[in-house]
Amino acid sequence: MRLVIAGVAVAVLAACATQEEMTVTAKATQPDTHLYLEEVEGAQALAWVRGENERTLGVLEKDARFQGYYDAALKIATSQERIPYGSIRKGFVYNFWQDAAHERGLWRRQALAAYGAGSPEWETLLDVDALAKAEGANWVYKGVSCLPPEQTDCLLSLSDGGKDAVRVREYSIAEGGAKAGFVAGGFDIPEAKSQFVWEAKDALLLSTDWGGDGSTLTESGYPFVVKRLKRGQGLGDAAELFRGTKQNVGVWPLSFEDEHGQRWFGAVQAETFFTSSYHLFNADGSVTQLPTPKKSSPQGIFADTLILTLEEDWAPESGGAFKSGDLVGFNWSGFLASKKLPKVELIFRPTPKQALQGVGITKNNLLVNISDNVVVKVMAYAKSAAGWASREVKLPPNGSAGVIFSDHDEATAFLGFENYLSPDTLYSYDSGTGEVKQLRQLPAWFDASPYQVDQHEATSKDGTKVPYFVVHKKDIRLDGKNPTLVYGYGGFQVSQTPGYSGTVGKLWLEQGGVYVMANIRGGGEFGPAWHQAGLKTKRQVVYDDFIAVAEDLIAKKVTSKEKLGAMGGSNGGLLMGVMYTQRPDLFHAIVCQVPLLDMLRYNLLLAGASWMDEYGDPDVPEERAWLEKLSPYHNVDASKTYPEIYFETSTKDDRVHPGHARKMAKLLEEMGKPFLYYENIDGGHSAAANQREAARRSALEFTYLARKLIDGK
Repeated sequence: MRLVIAGVAVAVLAACATQEEMTVTAKATQPDTHLYLEEVEGAQALAWVRGENERTLGVLEKDARFQGYYDAALKIATSQERIPYGSIRKGFVYNFWQDAAHERGLWRRQALAAYGAGSPEWETLLDVDALAKAEGANWVYKGVSCLPPEQTDCLLSLSDGGKDAVRVREYSIAEGGAKAGFVAGGFDIPEAKSQFVWEAKDALLLSTDWGGDGSTLTESGYPFVVKRLKRGQGLGDAAELFRGTKQNVGVWPLSFEDEHGQRWFGAVQAETFFTSSYHLFNADGSVTQLPTPKKSSPQGIFADTLILTLEEDWAPESGGAFKSGDLVGFNWSGFLASKKLPKVELIFRPTPKQALQGVGITKNNLLVNISDNVVVKVMAYAKSAAGWASREVKLPPNGSAGVIFSDHDEATAFLGFENYLSPDTLYSYDSGTGEVKQLRQLPAWFDASPYQVDQHEATSKDGTKVPYFVVHKKDIRLDGKNPTLVYGYGGFQVSQTPGYSGTVGKLWLEQGGVYVMANIRGGGEFGPAWHQAGLKTKRQVVYDDFIAVAEDLIAKKVTSKEKLGAMGGSNGGLLMGVMYTQRPDLFHAIVCQVPLLDMLRYNLLLAGASWMDEYGDPDVPEERAWLEKLSPYHNVDASKTYPEIYFETSTKDDRVHPGHARKMAKLLEEMGKPFLYYENIDGGHSAAANQREAARRSALEFTYLARKLIDGK
């Protein structure tokens, strides 16, 4: 039946297509002669990569500005004055720290009281540089999870070169300091995109590549089987608890814990990227599915209430009507007793200009990040017999205030504040008294006094008002001659809220540049509706929004086409690819970071299949027809003039395949179009495995932008 429908759909689309659309479709059906570049470690592919790296570095690193940019970026990245952000457990603050002497980093801790007093003394628990040297491995730290309530038995995740896939090893900090170390005969999970929770000292709930052959991985490359692994067992002996399907995005273990330390275990089954079912494991071995909407996210248990954020409207059987974007909850013990949905309570409903940006739970409060026209504040909620009451936590206005760390076991939370001109500031928050105390602030990496931040709105093609921030000198001349960089993302309900970047300040603003953040649809700045407006075949609005911001900047004479550049990474890299193919006349420079570009094969590469809810399915005729028009790789026209584009990617990126950037660059090479290309051999999806490489990446980007937008090359 599907094949018959598909045939009809293709025929109808072809009959309605313009000549240009039919030409694009024809291109998409031609054999891909660049598939060898999808072989991540292939000899032919890497030979081409090394050649392009050498050519590009020869251009950018020989620029007189590069070394100064690199030195400034490295100083910022490795400064001892950076804020040592951490998590609180049992009277200690735990922190992961990288600097010039510790490129791979230190996992360390100090007493909470010492941290609050600003003590520079830390107890090292793990030196990743020393470990990598001792084991002859390219280890990158990916996090640690410790067993409550003692928090001394830990599972350490280590990545080879920065990949998402990790090796998980048991590590004890019971004796602290130099006596901390790997547990002999302890848990040791081979490299995979594993997820786990501690069930008990001698048992884990684990989803992983159980056979090592991919048979228990989804089409997206994530596990779909959860098992209980006991101490001393091999993976083959673990007992299965829950199984999804190969068509799911993934299945992972989960745990809920209330403020009294009671825990419940289960599994989350992500049917798609945006829909999930949550299941509890019962003592008798049965499984109970939570009565929650598919598009909702449990945030934890507070005041005997399961807290939910909604990404779709919901009219539960127990009564009430709730809207996408609401924060709601229902009685947890009541549900456990009856296995039926109790009455659902509304905790917070945003206005059209507001959106939830995050939820944290402390021993005494529910902390909620709320953005209002892209400015974020923190509200503290408490529940009494009279219902939910809230108050605003006293933090600075007109920026991004947020929860850095909170835990249901801890009365103290860490909060942060920043904006484009104010360095990151860390605060402690006492959830019992409401007291807020400033603990740390980043040094000002550039003099902010000459600059100001304005917020404007551009009108998109369909009439939607799209906000954007502009950071510029107070005495800016609106003559169209200002080098201007526009950053955008526009996907997966990720919000771009005001943030401080010393690197942008030193390497761009101080060089005379203007910095712009475009809050385009696809993000979460105004809640789920702002995101869902640009899903699948509706996605052109995301690109229209970005174009509208760029054109508004030109109309206001902030800049001109000759002085305008764009930057974006990952999904934002796709945005850059679309800007390159759809509006090559509008930008003189484009930085395309770790991008998706081949939208007809993206679902076959690494984690790509998990994103079909966002972009569409190339096997569905209507969606494929749209993807053929969208896909940057399939829409380069040899007869058109394009700006020189700069691609960045990473060999070790096991999320967005480096083949996207490789193939696009190779295509441009064959067409004789100008481009630069740099692929970091390490670094994962961030394209930087350590602070030195991150500084190099920034220096390369801003050297390129200076050449194009300041020099006019």
